[in-house]
Amino acid sequence: MRLLIISTCLLFVFGCATTKKSLNGSTSLNGSWTPIKQAIAGKELPAAAFQKQKLIISDTAYMFTAESVDKGTLKYQDCKMDIYGKEGVNTGKHFTAIYKLENNELTICYNLKGDDYPTAFETNSKPTLFLVIFQNDDTKKN
Repeated sequence: MRLLIISTCLLFVFGCATTKKSLNGSTSLNGSWTPIKQAIAGKELPAAAFQKQKLIISDTAYMFTAESVDKGTLKYQDCKMDIYGKEGVNTGKHFTAIYKLENNELTICYNLKGDDYPTAFETNSKPTLFLVIFQNDDTKKN
C-alpha cells in the first residue's frame, strides 16, 4: 500500500516536472494547437463555435486566432500559466490558468477574471472559468 502511494505521488510530481521542464528549454508546448473541446460555466460549447480557432505557442509568445487575432506573452511553470494580452481584443488583460499536457493534448483551464488560478480542470465552480482541450496539429496529420 505504501509503495502504491509513493508511486502515485512520484507520477504526479514527474508529470508536472515534465511540463515545468518545457519552460527551461524544451519546446513541448510549442506548436500549433486546435481546440477539440471547450466548456464555460459548466456547459460544453458546440464544435461549430470553435472549429476555426487556433492557438500557436512559440516559447513565451502566443497567438490565438478566432474571430480576430490576439497576441501576447505567456509565463508557465509548475502547471500554472499567466497570460498577458499585448495585441487584439485582450490587450492589457491578464488571465491565469492551469494546464496539463498528456497524449498530445494540451488542456488549459483559464480564469477569465485573472484573480486566482483554477483549482481543477472543470468549469462548474465559477462562471469565469473556461476549459479548452487542444490537440497538436502535427499529431492530427498522423
